[in-house]
Amino acid sequence: MTTSPAIIILSEAALPIARRIARATGGEVHGLARRITETVDVTFTDVGSHLAIQFLDGRPMIAVMAAGAVIRLLAPHLSDKMSEPPVIAVAEDGSAVVPLLGGHHGANDLAREIADLVEGFAAITTAGDVKFGIALDQPPEGWVLANPENAKQVMADLVAGKSARLEGEAGWLAGSGLPLSADGEVVLLASDKAVTSPVNGLLYHPKNLVLGIGCERGAGGDEALALALESLEQTGLSPASVGLVTSIDVKADEAAVHHVASHFGCPARFFDAATLEVETPRLKHPSDIVFAEVGCHGVSEGAALVAVGPSGELIAEKRKSRRATCAIGRAPEPFTRANLPGRARGKLMVVGIGPGSDGWRSPEVSQMVATSTDLVGYSLYLDLLGPLTKGKARHDFDLGKEEARVRHAMELAGEGKSVALVCSGDAGIYAMATLVFELLDKSDGPEGLTAEARRIEIAVSPGISALQAAAARAGAPLGHDFCTISLSDLLTPWDDIKRRVTAAGEGDFVIAFYNPVSKKRRTQLAWARDKLLEHRPASTPVILATNLGREGELIRIVPLGALNVDDVDMLTVVVVGSSNSTTVATGDGKNWVYTPRGYARKEGTVMTHVGTQTVSGDAA
Repeated sequence: MTTSPAIIILSEAALPIARRIARATGGEVHGLARRITETVDVTFTDVGSHLAIQFLDGRPMIAVMAAGAVIRLLAPHLSDKMSEPPVIAVAEDGSAVVPLLGGHHGANDLAREIADLVEGFAAITTAGDVKFGIALDQPPEGWVLANPENAKQVMADLVAGKSARLEGEAGWLAGSGLPLSADGEVVLLASDKAVTSPVNGLLYHPKNLVLGIGCERGAGGDEALALALESLEQTGLSPASVGLVTSIDVKADEAAVHHVASHFGCPARFFDAATLEVETPRLKHPSDIVFAEVGCHGVSEGAALVAVGPSGELIAEKRKSRRATCAIGRAPEPFTRANLPGRARGKLMVVGIGPGSDGWRSPEVSQMVATSTDLVGYSLYLDLLGPLTKGKARHDFDLGKEEARVRHAMELAGEGKSVALVCSGDAGIYAMATLVFELLDKSDGPEGLTAEARRIEIAVSPGISALQAAAARAGAPLGHDFCTISLSDLLTPWDDIKRRVTAAGEGDFVIAFYNPVSKKRRTQLAWARDKLLEHRPASTPVILATNLGREGELIRIVPLGALNVDDVDMLTVVVVGSSNSTTVATGDGKNWVYTPRGYARKEGTVMTHVGTQTVSGDAA
């Protein structure tokens, strides 16, 4: 899910206000292609389908268009109000800003922000917001409502004139426009205790508890979680109030710690030994054994105390299981994204952006890039991301600096950052994913990675490779067995490459040649052509695919015998068909390449019995 708003416009008249909103909100301007001549971040051809895609992806939308049109287009996709993203309609002149959906998911606040920006009127219609300026069913970050099923009735009672009694401390409730009194009929209870929800009111839990977790290397996640739940139960505290899980930094990659954090749906943060050691005077159970092992006198208690700060308290001393420890601290304020202490476990996301165009970039890759703090990659690849780079720290590298690029990305992640290592095509096909794991595998020694970089989380997301893109543009040349071979001898000895080309030729594989030529390397492709001509006809179709998915895209089909090295550059992928590959022309005069798999020879297929198409094997 992308959290930056999509600002939807249908005409150039709406472009000035859309750009103002985009600058203020960090959003993207999406324009209807047939009506927009100026450059926008994203174009679309069908209004209904584009709005539906954004909505179902959970993306906030600011539609500079008629509210009724937005309602009609999204109506078929409405289901659960609790999961709907904000949807706002804005008049082209900015006079009216109407939150249509997701009012309690930020739409009302966003509408007010936009109205202030464009000097318009925010038409807020939800009853609680209008009368009291607050949405009781959507507490602010750092709080959770334990009994949301009561919210509708409670709000109706308050709107009808009943007063509320606040029990516990909740500044956001005390400072609201709610009718509060000491003898109010409606109870609003704020507590981190495991208490029963009031029958005639609402129970709010502040996310102010922190679990300090220590464990042996490789301890089971279920054991650590059971210990944490037992500690909360013994102390009478609500699991819903757990807002943070903490430990020492050497446990940043410990699965048990992250298992506990995942269960409670909260972040995990880590501190170095020196920081934990400062808390020794406040520890209930300091240990010389722990100090000798990790450099501080207590992990679970120390981590809990550091997280809650000097104004916080340790409310549950260290408890032990066979391989884990747990202590609980209470912070003076709930934990939010703005006040998280310590360092997160860094994350490295190795992403393949395909050829670079938006349409060929997977939603998962776009999401990873959107959630990253830093982008690392070859400058051209980062440029291809367009508006996705907004607000990110860019770390640009030239070609030929691959190891430096990957090492830098891993070290940044080791600092607790969320890093996207950007590759063209697929990240695992002649790209940087392999080097990431190679550096991890050889990380020992003075030239190795830092300890922090070795503890990072790693995720690899696929992209459309140049091989797939070329095949799709030219037809279906990969319909049968194929292989890929890089003709670059920079990292692979030429003799090895020759052996692979020879074997592929003898095996009659369709072959995709990556790195076919360079400015200094002009002979390898010619050698490969001549070798393949020993095994397949000179008429074998060859696809030359240049600038795939980008401006200047060029697809050419030539016979193998006429393949000219001078027609190929560094941005070209060469796909050589097998002896069975052939071409077919369609009525529009376009030639296509395909490699038959043999369906037409099988009894019962579409070619044998019209209307009885069958699919077998893995071709579905």
